[in-house]
Amino acid sequence: MEKEKKALLAKYLICFCVASVIVLLVFAMQGFFSDDVKDNMRILHDAFFSAGILLVLFSGLLFVSGEGALLGVGYVLGRAVKAVFIPFGRKDHETYAQYRERKLGTKKAGSGTPIFLTGLLFVVVSIVFLIIWYNM
Repeated sequence: MEKEKKALLAKYLICFCVASVIVLLVFAMQGFFSDDVKDNMRILHDAFFSAGILLVLFSGLLFVSGEGALLGVGYVLGRAVKAVFIPFGRKDHETYAQYRERKLGTKKAGSGTPIFLTGLLFVVVSIVFLIIWYNM
């Protein structure tokens, strides 16, 4: 049980660090802070919202991919690579049904919950900065 808690804490810490790096990148792009408090609140909102929404959308993409929504794209691209770049690549033919069964049979245990919750936290913080910005 202790290992599971440490692994979960490590996932949340990694997500928080990635979001913090995104915040710092947005700070660097927009100029760090100036003398204008209203402009500083706008920069804080932009930075936290960018990091949060990127993490939330990425977790959504992980969820959709895990459910098999992108299997068709992978099948078509794999067939195209075999047909164009590999000589005699079309020799062994795997139908889409076989491909789908093979891919869905090997489900990964990964979860996008830490990514989603960390992104949601950053979006909530950005909304707080937005409310402060509107009240100035």
